[in-house]
Amino acid sequence: MRLLVTGGAGFIGSNFVHRSLAQHDCTITVLDIMGYAANPQSLAGLADNYPSRFDLVVGDICDKPLVDKLVAEHDVVVHFAAESHNDQSLRDPLRFATTNVLGTIGVCEAAVRHSKRLHHISTDEVFGDLAFDDPHKFTPDTCYRPSSPYSASKASADHFVRAYIRSFGLAATISNCSNNYGPRQHPEKFIPRQITALLSGQQPRLYGSGQHVRDWIHVDDHNDAVWKIIESGQLGETYLIGADGEHTNAQVIAYLLEIVGADPHDYVHVTDRAGHDRRYAIDASSTLALGWEPQHRDFRAGLAETVAWYRENPQWWANSRQQAEAFYQQSETITGNGGDATGS
Repeated sequence: MRLLVTGGAGFIGSNFVHRSLAQHDCTITVLDIMGYAANPQSLAGLADNYPSRFDLVVGDICDKPLVDKLVAEHDVVVHFAAESHNDQSLRDPLRFATTNVLGTIGVCEAAVRHSKRLHHISTDEVFGDLAFDDPHKFTPDTCYRPSSPYSASKASADHFVRAYIRSFGLAATISNCSNNYGPRQHPEKFIPRQITALLSGQQPRLYGSGQHVRDWIHVDDHNDAVWKIIESGQLGETYLIGADGEHTNAQVIAYLLEIVGADPHDYVHVTDRAGHDRRYAIDASSTLALGWEPQHRDFRAGLAETVAWYRENPQWWANSRQQAEAFYQQSETITGNGGDATGS
């Protein structure tokens, strides 16, 4: 199987590439613009280890002639490419609309033109949020209620994929996944930001009160689910991917402080994000029905493995952490310490 992986130098995409080459009979071409969120080191060594099975094309997902050429040369397109950071989207919504919406439309057009299979990677954030005491979880039938420019752009991209399925016969599936964690994630994101702070001798940062809930899944479990959908999913369907991993942000920081042997109160509260979603929760029965099962059920153990990876690979994250912290310094204010109620 010849796979075109868009955004394959990013967090989830690069892990997908490594895992796919190691475990599946496939060749992979990565298309990535190599912007700030991509890291060349994430793909280092693959061309040498898999000389006839891996290739990297540096280019823009919005470059229609390039996308058309690459799609024509492959059997399946796995579309990870996206601007994905909520805080960045609050500052530059148009960049997110351009990449996430127009880029996806271009991929859909090329896949239809050349009769290629597409799997579109989306997020649970398109559904908005749930009340803390809501007994329900997101399902494929949950209405879309995006809260940020990022989630709005992903919601729009999902709708375009569905429109191309119905109007033009696009052979596609969609998956919406909960929050991922694991190696090779940019330090601007919540978990690696806290890990790299601790490894740098600094205090972790907690948005607001820290009671926001995320449904965490290890990146390898996500990518195994993607493969299961590619191999067994029904065309035209949407699959939700999650691992029943609901934890508050405050709990995640407590786990990380415990893992590194630090004082459980050695963190600070900072200004909350505008429009911060309260809670995400995924009903993954649609994907479980295909025979997929998450393997990283022990969240604390997965976090410990992730901390170990960042500790062993400081050269991977040092520069990007410095850039991310410079961004946060422009909008973030400390509002309290540790368990101080002023953080709420």
